[in-house]
Amino acid sequence: MSKTDLRVVAVIPARWSSTRFPGKPMAELAGEPMIAHVVRRASEATTVDHVIVATDDERIAEAAVAVGAEAVMTGEHPSGTDRVAAAVRDRDEWEIVINVQGDEPLLSGDNIDVLVSGLMDDEEVGMSTLCRPLEAERAEDPNAVKVVRDARGRALYFSRSAIPYPRHREAAWKLWRLHLGIYGFRRQTLEAFVALPPSKLEQAEALEQLRALENGIPILVLDAPHPAFGVDTPDDLDRVEKIINGS
Repeated sequence: MSKTDLRVVAVIPARWSSTRFPGKPMAELAGEPMIAHVVRRASEATTVDHVIVATDDERIAEAAVAVGAEAVMTGEHPSGTDRVAAAVRDRDEWEIVINVQGDEPLLSGDNIDVLVSGLMDDEEVGMSTLCRPLEAERAEDPNAVKVVRDARGRALYFSRSAIPYPRHREAAWKLWRLHLGIYGFRRQTLEAFVALPPSKLEQAEALEQLRALENGIPILVLDAPHPAFGVDTPDDLDRVEKIINGS
């Protein structure tokens, strides 16, 4: 029995190769591979019916299955979104697909539920994502992706630069939002998105979501109830493990 009116699958793209952190999904965290933590967190979402790990490595697949996920071998792909689409290709039972980052072992199930609810409440959009308030000191950090929304909560633009530009700093600061890289897709929107070639704005900013905006695909941007904690480097593991252990 579905937990919502639509069948929802969370797909976690997890590849072995990484320039900064090879084998990251299998890095030990609190006695388990990191991918195990992500699977359990995704499974906590009340709207999710099933969890798939889309991977290119048998070790990751085995670790995913051990904690209750389905593993799909997807081979090489240019992006995580392409890997997600490959994992659900010809799987018509899934009407909403959540693209979950495989390096967020502190993922909140509540965040996923917000993505799904947004798509169910606004039938005009086929894609949703999340944001949080942005600390002023991160406004110039290119690794902190910013987003601005229209009055309906839809994305106007994403950028590595500070947007809106702080000509009037206090007014701009109130509008600054940090984009969290988790996405909800209606199935047909995901298929349409990955069929598009990389766009000019996407290549300029190195932000895949700009392909959607440049091609007229609206993105609903919702407020996340919880922050995200990604693991980009081995040093990040210590920080996350301390949070898990409450120290």
